[in-house]
Amino acid sequence: MREWFLIYCKSRQEALAARNLERQGYEVYLPLLRQRRRGHLNAGWRVAPMFPRYLFIHLDRESDNWKPIRSTFGVSRLVVFGDVPARVPDTFLDALRAQAGENGIHESDRYGFVAGETVVIVAGPMAGYEAVFKAKTAKERVVLLLEIAGRMVALSVRSDDVAHLE
Repeated sequence: MREWFLIYCKSRQEALAARNLERQGYEVYLPLLRQRRRGHLNAGWRVAPMFPRYLFIHLDRESDNWKPIRSTFGVSRLVVFGDVPARVPDTFLDALRAQAGENGIHESDRYGFVAGETVVIVAGPMAGYEAVFKAKTAKERVVLLLEIAGRMVALSVRSDDVAHLE
């Protein structure tokens, strides 16, 4: 019976470990997350492992050969508690995979806005106006409700143009 286990990788070598394990015939899963890069020189987006230094491997305790795993390039060790390999529930991996986007990459909730929250528009022609956050949409945009002439009007703006009200 196959189960999921956890591998601890060498620093920044998760993808290398995953490729090398797959070449050896193992089934692995490395969840990736698109994140906003901080800092003025490196601003932008990057795709990185969701759990830095960890990846998941699908093994059978009885029939799979576990010995080559620890000598695979990129792998530091199999995670164990005492001498028992750390098993990860199938339901966790199923849920994790289901939450990934079409390309298999998870999108970070980098802004953390909540529906109904008052936000401020920080860029664009509406900069300085307060609005009510309604929803996130595709393509890095959000929908806001803005009061114009006594009516609430839906407005779609870039996610980067909105900030939490301080």
